[in-house]
Amino acid sequence: MRNYSKLIGALAAVSALAAGNASAIDLNYNLHGGYTSEYIFRGINLGNDLVEAGFDASTEVGAGLTVSAGVWYANFDSTSALGTEANQNEIDLYAKVSKDLGFATASVGYIYYYNDNSNDIRDLVLGKLDDAQEVSFGLSREFFGVNLGLTYYWDIVEDNDGYTELTASKAFELNSCLTLNVGAALGYLAERGHLSHLTTKVSLDYEFVENARLSPFVALSIDLSNGHFDDPAPRPTTSSVPDTKNELVGGAMISVDF
Repeated sequence: MRNYSKLIGALAAVSALAAGNASAIDLNYNLHGGYTSEYIFRGINLGNDLVEAGFDASTEVGAGLTVSAGVWYANFDSTSALGTEANQNEIDLYAKVSKDLGFATASVGYIYYYNDNSNDIRDLVLGKLDDAQEVSFGLSREFFGVNLGLTYYWDIVEDNDGYTELTASKAFELNSCLTLNVGAALGYLAERGHLSHLTTKVSLDYEFVENARLSPFVALSIDLSNGHFDDPAPRPTTSSVPDTKNELVGGAMISVDF
């Protein structure tokens, strides 16, 4: 909540850059930002008052082959087991290559999670998030208007317990400017052999101008770990036991396509 001026400035700068280059090369751009009451990552509450901004680009480089990449910035307040709070920043860099195989779309991706933990003493007291890197392998397909996906995330630095996620989503066009989106994600920890969470989300896209949308949303994360989280996991790890109780969060996103 302290970085609104920086967030707005970054969004404006990237928007101007994208608008100037979108017509020069065959790329699709998306600029997005927003606020969420709590930062829920794979069923784990990492903090409160999440302010985020991101920029994505994608292009087709061959028949059925798509390459995409992006950057995501987040600012939020985290709380340690001691009850002390710290304002933290996270930057994720990611890229993915996907191929339409006919029966499904296969993808291979990479994610680098960078967390700003500049003060080692503060980190020991307040609790910090560790940097991590993941490679993902996924399959997706549409069945009767429902988009289904199954992705395995392999952490090549730390250990995310073989995190695997099954997703399902569907969009309902209400009128020319309103679209209702519903989705769910089910997490499974392969190395532990049990489910981790079920997260459902409902959002309403309002296209207030062409290629620009405002999307208020609510999401419910249900803990399915049954007390198995006896140490920090999955990515990113923390110096305190993560909060895995059921969570209801809300927020809004704004996004622009170029």
